[in-house]
Amino acid sequence: MSHTPTLKTLYAEQVVPALTKARGYTNKHEVPTIQKVVLNTGIDADADKTQISDIQRDLGLIAGQRPVLTKAKKAISNFKLRQGQVVGCCVTLRGNAMWDFLYRLIAVALPTIRDFRGISPKLDGNGNYNLGIADLTIFPEITVENVKKTMGLDITIVTTATDDEEGRELLRLLGMPFRRVAAAAATTTAAADEPQAEAA
Repeated sequence: MSHTPTLKTLYAEQVVPALTKARGYTNKHEVPTIQKVVLNTGIDADADKTQISDIQRDLGLIAGQRPVLTKAKKAISNFKLRQGQVVGCCVTLRGNAMWDFLYRLIAVALPTIRDFRGISPKLDGNGNYNLGIADLTIFPEITVENVKKTMGLDITIVTTATDDEEGRELLRLLGMPFRRVAAAAATTTAAADEPQAEAA
């Protein structure tokens, strides 16, 4: 029996109406959505087959589908890199797998980071968001005892938004915990300007 991801339901029932009202869309196809999520991690040049297998296993547990290994296209002697050598591991999520992963990221993984105060609200200029995770063990699927070496993860959330403001609003309504840097900066600027105005 197929299921509808919680975040996908939230998008359809709350995010779409909110964005339509706020931005005055006249067609439902104008409303931005999540297109895909790409997970990528690098692998050290000196990693053996066991380490590579462990990384591929852990990324697969997080993504819910088997990742692919990426290989060097050319040799670079300074980095002791051979052509065809495994240098990374990645997986692209779409559909329900994508929505399920985003829900776990937002509701479970990110809040477990020690002293977590939100993530940067900066997007890439095209409405897409890139997030770096320093330690994969924030995901509950990973058993700490099985991790021999700390591994990071790059997460790219690709949206259909036309600009950063639209993409940021989409992610915010989905629950992405952005830091309130803009409001803090505005308050600081206002406080700094006040004495100058009095002095003038």
